Amino acid sequence: MSESSEKISNSPVIQCESVYKIFGANASKLLESSKGQVDAKTFQDAGCIVGVNNATFGVSKGEMMVVMGLSGSGKSTLLRCISRLTDATAGKIFIDGEDLLSMNSKQLIELRRNKMGMVFQSFALLPHKTVIENIAFPLQVKGTSTKDSMAKALEMVELVGLKGRENYFPRELSGGQQQRVGIARSLAVEPDIWFLDEPFSALDPLIRKEMQDEFLRLQGVLNKTIMFVTHDFDEALRLADRIAIMKDGIIEQLDTPDNIVLNPATEYVKKFTEDVPREKVLKIESIMDPYDSNKTGSTKVSKDAIIETLAESILNSKEILTVIDENNNNQPVGSLDPSKVIKVIFGK
Repeated sequence: MSESSEKISNSPVIQCESVYKIFGANASKLLESSKGQVDAKTFQDAGCIVGVNNATFGVSKGEMMVVMGLSGSGKSTLLRCISRLTDATAGKIFIDGEDLLSMNSKQLIELRRNKMGMVFQSFALLPHKTVIENIAFPLQVKGTSTKDSMAKALEMVELVGLKGRENYFPRELSGGQQQRVGIARSLAVEPDIWFLDEPFSALDPLIRKEMQDEFLRLQGVLNKTIMFVTHDFDEALRLADRIAIMKDGIIEQLDTPDNIVLNPATEYVKKFTEDVPREKVLKIESIMDPYDSNKTGSTKVSKDAIIETLAESILNSKEILTVIDENNNNQPVGSLDPSKVIKVIFGK
């Protein structure tokens, strides 16, 4: 789970209002006649495919929103609509209050160059350029001098942990190292908004875990506004401030990881959560009781701690614990009975 949660602003950087993407020759006409009541099968029978169905949400500054779903759920299509790599069939999309769908080509190019960074599953590195040259390339396209672009690229090399490999060619790097170069290249232009579409899915499990750790570290430092697409529910739980679970183009639920696990909104969402060890996801805050100074002892735990990380010490405690807010001068905000942790872990 992103450690930058306390840095999230309430003002939306990305705002989607009733966004639809229908593929097919009669898409707009069919959508208009349906009056927004889109049934995927009806549209399919008419020769159209529903990619995104009435998506409405906002992404706040500094938030990492993960869009999760199985293949064909519409998650990548939604991301492409918001970056306007694909034009939405209907709806409104605002980036920092600007109407994305009304922008002309020149305005769109400027927006992508100056505000958006994108990382995809395929690394798309230039094979004839070294690591540092690959990272500097988008800066040079923007008109940055060779000296300044190489200096910035070297900063990015160090940021993603590739110092000493800046003069390697892509073929000399592992898959994880190549993806780090892709991430560094997208960060070099200092985007406010970062779009990532299955960036780690081609990596083996061990490298994938390392890249997730690296990604969380980077977000803790940079505090970007992020939309991250994945088909892996464990990855979504690990990274997200909020998760949007999609099925057939519809956002079934958009909520925090712990609320999705505790309160799945639909049967479809419930299927994803059934096998999730709750102690790996839930924070102390989600199971604490109101603070009562007459009942709590001297042992303190953070409201933002994941239960698993403190389970052993909590279970060994003989007293009601004081829950504190580390972001507010360690003020007491609740109390925790160890029996509640037992219930979460063992279901008793």
